[in-house]
Amino acid sequence: MDTALPRKSPRTLRVLAVLLSLLMMPVPAGHAADAPEFGGDCVMGLAEGKRIKTACKVTWTDTTGKTYCFSTEDAKAHFLKDPEVYLQKAKEHFAAGDAGDTVRDMAHFTSEEAQTFTEAFIKSEQEKNSGVFKLNDAMLGQTLALKFIKVDFVRTLHGYGFFPDVLFQAADVPEKTYLVDFWVKPRDGKLALMDVRLYKAPRREGEKWVMITRQPKPWWWIPASEHPGESEVKRGWEIMSAIDEYIVGERANNAGHFKLKDDKTGEEVSLEFVGIHQPVRRLKENGRYFACSDFRRAGSKDEYYDIDFWLDEKDGKISVNGARVHKVPVLEDGNFIQMPRYSFDPKTFEVVP
Repeated sequence: MDTALPRKSPRTLRVLAVLLSLLMMPVPAGHAADAPEFGGDCVMGLAEGKRIKTACKVTWTDTTGKTYCFSTEDAKAHFLKDPEVYLQKAKEHFAAGDAGDTVRDMAHFTSEEAQTFTEAFIKSEQEKNSGVFKLNDAMLGQTLALKFIKVDFVRTLHGYGFFPDVLFQAADVPEKTYLVDFWVKPRDGKLALMDVRLYKAPRREGEKWVMITRQPKPWWWIPASEHPGESEVKRGWEIMSAIDEYIVGERANNAGHFKLKDDKTGEEVSLEFVGIHQPVRRLKENGRYFACSDFRRAGSKDEYYDIDFWLDEKDGKISVNGARVHKVPVLEDGNFIQMPRYSFDPKTFEVVP
C-alpha cells in the first residue's frame, strides 16, 4: 500500500479504518485527488433529467470527500434542501444515460450477425491450425484441439453484448463434446470478440461421455433477461462483468496472460484466468466491492492463485482499481495447496446478491 499521501483526507481515514477491521489485510490504495463526480455536470441538473456542463466553480463536498458541481448558487441551494434524494436521482439519470449508449450500440446489430461473426472467427482460426480450433483450457492447463459442430444458440444481454454458445467435438475423440461461450460486443461501430470461455466439458460416465458444467460459471449465465437501469442497486453479476472486462483488457496488453506483481515477493506472476467466485461482497465501511477469482500460473498445471479484485462505484458506474494476491500455491508433500496470505472479518462486509 502506498502510504505517501499528501494529506489525511476523510477517504484516507476510511481506508485506514478498513485496514484495522480486516485481519492482515492492506486494502489497495485509492486514487488521490479525485475528479468531480459526474464529469463536472451539474448534479441538480442531472437530478432533473438534464445534462448541464459546468466550470465547477460552485461546488459541494459530501462527508466522504466527493465533490459535486453546480451551474449556479441557486442550483446548489435547491439541491441542499434534500441532497440524499437529489443525489440518488442524479445517479440514476447519469447511469441510465451511459447504459443507454451501450444499448444503442447493440441496436445496430442482431444476434444473427453475432452468430455470423463468431462462425467466421472460428473458421479463420481453423484455417490457421490445420482444420482444428485451438482452445486453452485454463483449469487443466491444456490446449484443446476441437472441431466446430454448430452454434447452439445466442444469448443477448442488453448493454453487455452477445453470447453465442458453440458446440464443438474433440478432434481425436468425436464422442467428447464441448460447449464454448463466446463474448461478442460492439466496439467502434463493429463487432469485436471480448473473450472465449469453456462452459461445459466432457466427462466419462460408464461407456459414454457426458457434458458437465464447469465451475465457476461465467457471469453472463447469472442474469436471465435484465436490462440496465432496472435496478439502481448493483447486482453481483454486474460486479463480475466489470472484473471480467478488466481482465480481458489486461490480457490483451500481455500476450493473453494476466500479469500481477506479488506485493510480498516482488515477483511479476504471469497468470491464466479460470473464473470468478461467487458471491461478490461489499465492505460496510466505505461501500467498496470485492470478489475472489481463480488463476493458474502460466506454464503450470497445478499452481493455482486466488486473486482479490477491488472495485469502486463512481457516478453509478463500477470499475476495478486494485488487485491483490489472496492465496498462493505452496508445495507440500509433493502437491500444491493454496495458502492464504490474509483473511477477512465477516462482520466487515455484506454479500451482494
